[in-house]
Amino acid sequence: MLILIALTPILAVLLFLVFLRMPAMKAMPISLLVTAVIAYFYWQVPFVQLAAASIEGVLIGLSILYIVFGAILLLNTLQASGAINTIRNSFLGISNDRRVQVILIAWLFGAFIEGAAGFGTPAAIAAPLLVALGFPPLAAVVLALIADSSPVSFGAVGTPVIVGVQQGLQEGASVAPVAAFYFADLEMTEFLRRLSSQVMQIDVIVGTLMPLILVLLLTRFFGENKSWKEGLVMWKFALFSGLSFTLPALVVATLMGPEFPAIVGGLTGLVFVLSALKKRWFLPETSWDFGEHNTWNKEWFGSIKIKQKQEQSKLPLALAWVPYILLGVILVLTRLEMLPIKQWLVSFVIGWENILGTSITALFQPLYLPGTVFLIVIVITYFIHRMNLHSFGSALSASSKALVGTAITLFTAVPMVRIFINSGVNDAGLESMPVELAYQASAYLGGAWPFVAPFIGALGSFISGSATFSNMMFTLFQFNVADQSGLDPMLILGLQVLGANAGNMICVLNVVAAASVVGLVGKEGTIIRMTMLPMLYYAGFSGLIGLLFAYL
Repeated sequence: MLILIALTPILAVLLFLVFLRMPAMKAMPISLLVTAVIAYFYWQVPFVQLAAASIEGVLIGLSILYIVFGAILLLNTLQASGAINTIRNSFLGISNDRRVQVILIAWLFGAFIEGAAGFGTPAAIAAPLLVALGFPPLAAVVLALIADSSPVSFGAVGTPVIVGVQQGLQEGASVAPVAAFYFADLEMTEFLRRLSSQVMQIDVIVGTLMPLILVLLLTRFFGENKSWKEGLVMWKFALFSGLSFTLPALVVATLMGPEFPAIVGGLTGLVFVLSALKKRWFLPETSWDFGEHNTWNKEWFGSIKIKQKQEQSKLPLALAWVPYILLGVILVLTRLEMLPIKQWLVSFVIGWENILGTSITALFQPLYLPGTVFLIVIVITYFIHRMNLHSFGSALSASSKALVGTAITLFTAVPMVRIFINSGVNDAGLESMPVELAYQASAYLGGAWPFVAPFIGALGSFISGSATFSNMMFTLFQFNVADQSGLDPMLILGLQVLGANAGNMICVLNVVAAASVVGLVGKEGTIIRMTMLPMLYYAGFSGLIGLLFAYL
């Protein structure tokens, strides 16, 4: 009964969003209500705690909405200036094969953006770019979310490891007693470096297959012939593209730690793959494209119209790419510890401490959020692309209207998650719902824990919307299980990190953010159903390799 009750919020989301196919605008408010009722009556969470967690959720939702708004406005601005058309034509010039395009944009360019920004930004950028190239909006979102998997370990210059794992090991200002022995002769920075290497030793196997999975899903579910074979013939190029990211990321993680594997892996991967394309290495003889538009499923379309007609480019290619280059450069510069810029940005904090007298606090650094970087790039774009006020005003109006459905979803989904996580303050003598779930799982599955560990990480990302928070929430628990089971904590924490990557593909907040950018609000359940199998592959295969590492 305890397990069933604790699972209620997750089951509610799956039931209403995935199985009953309700739009998130309806499913998430109902799920919020169900979670609040369960928390109040069974978990006996005080009403003031529920209210404070809900307020915290709304404030977090505002910060996410800020990022989504920036991503949508950048897209619409680049459409209005003609940059999207120029970029589209350039990619078509490199290759008109849709399988190649999805690897270049979603897998490699997305990896670089993940390494620089994180927080769902890659899908919000890659999905509309794929739509501009002529991809169905549903395909663009699904593939962008799946591609944003392996790089997540080191997203936002290593935040899931540096902040998530490190903070997750602490109780108060110091390392938790259960883990203190492990750090008697080991500095935290060295531990994080070794952990990063452990993650990539597994991911160099699991993650390398992700580009192949992308093209298989592309041709099977969005191709005219619904063929696995049309994707499978790309296996050489797909594996080469996978290794072009994972091998450099492994080297960087082993030598330098968690800050730059995704950034370096994405950039070097682009160089390697573009070089291979010029020489036509590993490519099949025939190109692949979607069928005619009139054969597309109506469910594939979104409400935001992105021009796909190939016209004469008005902007030079270099100038068209300047906004995206600026975006990457500014994101990296603002996240390097060695520069003073980050400290300046994070020093400005807004929020609400001890909401309604509880221990719940929601504080933000608005200048540090990717949304601010989006806005800076948008202003620069307005001038360097010599836009007029009318075209920019149209982009601003369209972006604002696109946020309505997203706002309703975020302002109910995030409070539900925060109630779920903050349910540890209660009169029933229970831990929080996710921790109770994890304890019950470990009691029954201790011997098979290397296989289970990634799924705990995926659960954390699914309910919290963040790989960083998943690591923060479950790192100490995973360390405890490893200690009690005689397993290597480094291995188990590595599997936790990889599981958090897997959950990133299906977490409601990322799905809502990516879907809203291309006008797929209301189709979140469809997206989650399509990303579920790749998520299970990523977590399951990581777990199998973890079992081999643990017992061989």
